[in-house]
Amino acid sequence: MGNTFGNIAKLTTFGESHGVAIGGILEGIPAGFELDLEKIQYELDRRKPGQSAITTQRKESDTVQFLSGIFEGKTLGTPIGFTIQNEDNKSKDYSHLKENYRPSHADFTTQEKYGIRDYRGGGRASARETACRVVGGAIAKQFLEKEGILINSFVSSVGEINLNKKIEELDFSQIDSNSVRCPDIEAANKMESYIKEIKKEGDSVGGVITGVIQYLPTGLGEPTFDKLHAQLGKAMLSINAVKGFEYGSGFSGAAMRGSEHNDIFENKEGIVTTKTNNSGGIQGGISNGQPVNFRVAFKPVATIMQKQNSVNESGEEIELDFKGRHDPCVVPRAVPIVDAMAALTIFDFVQLNKLSKV
Repeated sequence: MGNTFGNIAKLTTFGESHGVAIGGILEGIPAGFELDLEKIQYELDRRKPGQSAITTQRKESDTVQFLSGIFEGKTLGTPIGFTIQNEDNKSKDYSHLKENYRPSHADFTTQEKYGIRDYRGGGRASARETACRVVGGAIAKQFLEKEGILINSFVSSVGEINLNKKIEELDFSQIDSNSVRCPDIEAANKMESYIKEIKKEGDSVGGVITGVIQYLPTGLGEPTFDKLHAQLGKAMLSINAVKGFEYGSGFSGAAMRGSEHNDIFENKEGIVTTKTNNSGGIQGGISNGQPVNFRVAFKPVATIMQKQNSVNESGEEIELDFKGRHDPCVVPRAVPIVDAMAALTIFDFVQLNKLSKV
């Protein structure tokens, strides 16, 4: 249960962090679409470990192998099956966790739920699973780009270091110009230095990723339980280490008056638009044609290279001395994951809209 995302375009993922491989099955993809396989691998390369001094040093090529659903570079309309091999899984680094629980990790809850767990690297609870989401999202992203819909995500804060520029002032082509994936080099340098300091201390730090979905048509989203922002929120909150989601004015809107918060409609050369975008491109759970702006908050990674008190499976209090390879801050590698989950969500709604108009 809980391994499938989507209604029409469905992604099911499988595999554990230190198993033979991870993989997925993507269903509901139209036939005859020519895929750029290099773009899919590019997105995986943005997420893969060992890519810089501020990420985990686990070395994985994260090369995707497609097993079905694609022939001569085009989709067949049948399920797209794929795998990604686990190549650098040093399972012995996790032997000290066989009977011990890491604070704020899924070790305890997984054991309580199933009575068994793969303690090697977190098993199914590991962020390694998100590589499968990136494959599915990269495919969805190509379909959306053909529809003229663009998705860009970037790191907007690390700890208390914030990107103090408006979205309109940013050049999205600069997102991948640095290891933090912040489109402002001055802020990126500060963030990178801070992450390196945190890593030296054997600690971890959280951050925020901002997502922008541009050129959405009006009418995406269902007005009650499947609101566009509700499904986006579900998608983002399903990502490892995510603690919060907001869109448009978000929580700051709670301190505003209606006269200040309302987005005034206007007609620009026959196109209905709004003077402001506090709604974040969504009203009544349905897209209004304005950019969908959202923010995703990530907590500090639970596994840190410092001694911590905990308990074991017998309930005995213990002291854990951690080993293994872990990101001191997840947000730089989480950018393509946020992109992917946004793409899967929007693509699902686009397909639903097409069916509703038949």
